[in-house]
Amino acid sequence: VFSSVTSVLNMSIFKDEFVLEDLIKEIKKKSTALSFGPLQSNGHISVQGSFPAIKLLRDFLLLKAKSLPEKDKREESKSHQRPRRRLQQHRLTTETSDFVHGEKQVVVLDTDMYHYMKHFSSRTFLVNDDVVISGVTDGGITTVYIENAGSRSDAGQVLRVKEKIENESMKLHNALRKERIYFEEHTRDEKRRYKWVCESLKPHYPYVLIIPYDTHIDVVGYSSEILEFTKEVRN
Repeated sequence: VFSSVTSVLNMSIFKDEFVLEDLIKEIKKKSTALSFGPLQSNGHISVQGSFPAIKLLRDFLLLKAKSLPEKDKREESKSHQRPRRRLQQHRLTTETSDFVHGEKQVVVLDTDMYHYMKHFSSRTFLVNDDVVISGVTDGGITTVYIENAGSRSDAGQVLRVKEKIENESMKLHNALRKERIYFEEHTRDEKRRYKWVCESLKPHYPYVLIIPYDTHIDVVGYSSEILEFTKEVRN
């Protein structure tokens, strides 16, 4: 569970439509939780902050990119030397990204947080027969797809489920931490012993999630609890 991540944005795709300096100023006003580096001559700019905050920025930029004219239209209008328009006011939003259409929504979560939510906040993922939720994990990132499966189209219902998942992940983001317990000998008996100790301690730490792997065990939970838990396991 990352407390801070860094990303490099390529803003050059906006240079034909916006004054990049104005666009960056507007983004900084909307994304006060993020730290920005200087705008490079090639249109690149680094941004640092929490995973949810960067995701909000990504969704905002995807929506703005979606509003750009298609490439063939831009090519036709190049001869007119259309002036770049000044940035207009746009509300920072987490609504449908450009790869999300109609009755399908996407939420990107840290994989450890996804497992924790599935285990301890399972009600967040409880839906009726009209909505289907599926998760695809790729290393440290899990993409959650929320789709309408009912006969009656209700994009609003899918959006409400997405917002419920996002709100729960925001609550947990600042609270969850992860500790990793490495196996020293990597023998079958040692792995079995570690897992047995973790399971025996589990009743005393009801909000700690244990995720076993071949080479280690990940312990996810609130900071004070996982520190005590891992200390007891190692002892």
